[in-house]
Amino acid sequence: MPYDPAQVYQPEADTFLLLAAAQTEVRPGDRVLEIGTGSGSIAAALVQDCDVVATDINPHAVFCAREKGLDVVRDDLCSGLRGTFDLIIFNPPYLPTQLEERIDDWLEYALDGGATGRDVIGRFADAVRGVLAPKGRILLLVSSLTGLSEVVALFANRGFTAEVARQQTVEDEELCVLRIARKQG
Repeated sequence: MPYDPAQVYQPEADTFLLLAAAQTEVRPGDRVLEIGTGSGSIAAALVQDCDVVATDINPHAVFCAREKGLDVVRDDLCSGLRGTFDLIIFNPPYLPTQLEERIDDWLEYALDGGATGRDVIGRFADAVRGVLAPKGRILLLVSSLTGLSEVVALFANRGFTAEVARQQTVEDEELCVLRIARKQG
């Protein structure tokens, strides 16, 4: 399949907000995983300071990120990875999407969050424990369209704590970066 840049999610306000949070959160020597890297702009900005691995299910995004010299695995979330990461970054598809709104292309993987906007976030919450280091942190981008309290509860029910690390109003939605960690003690 030929590379199609129109099928890759390009950096928007949510990307820049998550990048700012990641630059504040990352520590020297961290092993970092960016899930759903898209264009690879966040991973590329962090790779000078730490070991970064990125994933994306979209073959066009994988190609785009590899062109930036990144280590990218074509994967659904983190199912094909071994080992643990100190910092996991994810800008999930969070837009509530009905069946009739689906566009059936690769870009849809970056946008379609299912009926509530939380379908992929729920799958991520179920899978992430297997690749998160014991004292690891997660930065997750969430929109007010997705339901912030519902996402916090989703992680709390799986043994995590979540707090807002950064937020920004963009047009008619509030974007939040949640800092998520395992409950201690």
